[in-house]
Amino acid sequence: MTALLRRHIAIGAVGALITYAFWISRPEWVAEMRFWKATGDTSLVLLYVTLALGPLARFIPVLGKTLSYRRELGIWFGLYALLHTVLILNGWIVWDLSRLVGYEFIPSAGRDVRIESGFGMANIAGLIAVLIMLPLMATSADWAIRYLGGSAWKYLHLSATTIMYLVALHTAYFMYVHFSMSFHRAPAPVNWAQIPFAFATAAVFAVQAAAFTRTTMRHRRRASSREKLTMA
Repeated sequence: MTALLRRHIAIGAVGALITYAFWISRPEWVAEMRFWKATGDTSLVLLYVTLALGPLARFIPVLGKTLSYRRELGIWFGLYALLHTVLILNGWIVWDLSRLVGYEFIPSAGRDVRIESGFGMANIAGLIAVLIMLPLMATSADWAIRYLGGSAWKYLHLSATTIMYLVALHTAYFMYVHFSMSFHRAPAPVNWAQIPFAFATAAVFAVQAAAFTRTTMRHRRRASSREKLTMA
């Protein structure tokens, strides 16, 4: 068994355990919704871990040993995100473009009416994130670096940060807005993940900002030292 396969098995098993943990944590939701949410939340966890490992390793050197798992983490994030997307499109949206963007057919009105003003934008944000994610999944391998070249590969994978922003916005809508009190339905059961999601999102943003600041300051110190040597 190769090291790559072992890493994939390990991350896949961890993802399955996380999904199960999310599943059993929401017994008050209907079975379909529990599974939809569990897969989506698992993909979010894997994405945040993937994007936090690099910045954290700048402050905690021992974490450098885990950086080899980032590709597998990213791929499994993509797999769970794809599963979540297909489940939602098939079970909730039923492949209806109008429903995807927040419209429902109202018999008394005789036409499609916008029911959820933010539903469509949240779904579009999620779908754009999935579309950006696909080429990243396809090129998360050594052959892609050799084929594209290091610079082009890095440029392509910088879009992982854009995915994070889109996924955070998508999740925030469904975490705090969609299932709240509305004129046409009672509020859904309280989602215990609201506060952990806020803290996790803030923590990922903060650690990335801190790593950027530290890298910039280190660069400025080195540049200043070179200038002093030149002037001496």
